[in-house]
Amino acid sequence: MSNPEAVELPVLTESDAAVPCCPPLTDRPLTAGEAERTAVMFKALGDPVRLRLFSLVASHVGGEACVCDISDVGVSQPTVSHHLKKLKEAGLLTSERRGTWVYYKVAPSVVAAMSAMLDLR
Repeated sequence: MSNPEAVELPVLTESDAAVPCCPPLTDRPLTAGEAERTAVMFKALGDPVRLRLFSLVASHVGGEACVCDISDVGVSQPTVSHHLKKLKEAGLLTSERRGTWVYYKVAPSVVAAMSAMLDLR
């Protein structure tokens, strides 16, 4: 059953992920496009399971984590895959398949841009 109110998140490409989402909030008001792009990222992190998965990847030794190392978050493996896909679509994670496993990394440029946007100094 589909939810008519559900909004699909846009899939960001590698080049989109390299572009900062927007300027610091203290510089100027966000444009509509900047607000939309930024909201996608924060919405992806607004789910507790996604935030936990993001944290597991970010804090994993070596800066990347195999899906096999981070799947114990209290939900089924297909649900873990769904949440990782949403984080990747939002541009927060990158992934690489190695044999049968997928390894995830935090997209550092996107996280740095989100951090800079929230810096109110």
